[in-house]
Amino acid sequence: MAVHCHSTGALPVTRLHEIHDCLTLALDATERPTGYSQSEREARSYVRAALRQIIKLMEAEA
Repeated sequence: MAVHCHSTGALPVTRLHEIHDCLTLALDATERPTGYSQSEREARSYVRAALRQIIKLMEAEA
């Protein structure tokens, strides 16, 4: 991975919002009232964890 001298390592806020929206849509798309298999619960747990991290990054940028 190339590192440029002007790179701060942070994503632009608009990109964070896009990632947030994609993760939210992924959770919404897989939601169902009948319950989930173990692998589905794990996958949704990872998506929720990623969503929490994105929210923290967005709050730090504010």
